[in-house]
Amino acid sequence: MNNRQLEFPLSLFLSFCLVILFVFRASPAFSMTQPDFIQNDQNIIEYLRLNVSSAEKDAWLFAEKRSWEPWLRKQNGFISRQLLWDPKNEEATLLITWASKKDWKNIPQSEINTIQETFEQLARDKIGISSGNPFPLVFEGELLEQ
Repeated sequence: MNNRQLEFPLSLFLSFCLVILFVFRASPAFSMTQPDFIQNDQNIIEYLRLNVSSAEKDAWLFAEKRSWEPWLRKQNGFISRQLLWDPKNEEATLLITWASKKDWKNIPQSEINTIQETFEQLARDKIGISSGNPFPLVFEGELLEQ
């Protein structure tokens, strides 16, 4: 075979390869952002930490049980709630499980503000103070069940 006979099949082969590359080229890979990890139907846990002193722990529980507890039970997608207390750090942890992030985030902020004010008023009355939030928020976040 001479060089002329090899040129045509080689050029045809290279052209064919270029066509294949353009037609079947791989799409670019993108890294997933945080919202991509959360499926709409996945349970999500609202994670809160509050300053709660030993002296005011009973007032905190009293206010929780008479405000947030009954209100949460009526919310669409609410599954459960755990109230935990760390005596060493005098800190409360609340773990609130929702059926989905959508259920949790669909609650109007105005409703949350109203129930928070009820909670704070109950706590202030029990402690004997006239203003402010007796149990300030230290941390808020969300957790995914694995």
